[in-house]
Amino acid sequence: MVEHVVTEHIEGTGHAGRKRSLVKTLTWRTLATTDTIIIARVITGSWTIGLGIASIEVVTKMVLYYLHERGWASLDWGLEDVDVDEKALKLRPVH
Repeated sequence: MVEHVVTEHIEGTGHAGRKRSLVKTLTWRTLATTDTIIIARVITGSWTIGLGIASIEVVTKMVLYYLHERGWASLDWGLEDVDVDEKALKLRPVH
């Protein structure tokens, strides 16, 4: 009997990779840091203080978010199973 493995990517399944986590970290930090600058400016009346606060929090929160994202990516909790029609997939032998 020949053993087969499904090698096709099924969209919406699997775990987030490190590259995806890093891109999500960077895009989120851009948005969140802009928010911090604006809030600090509104509270203090100073763009300089707003930028100073943001320059510190952008680094610390980026590291924390990345670690948080990787922790969640390692878990199966909350992921839904996907039904796969095996007959519709092309099966390839293991090399």
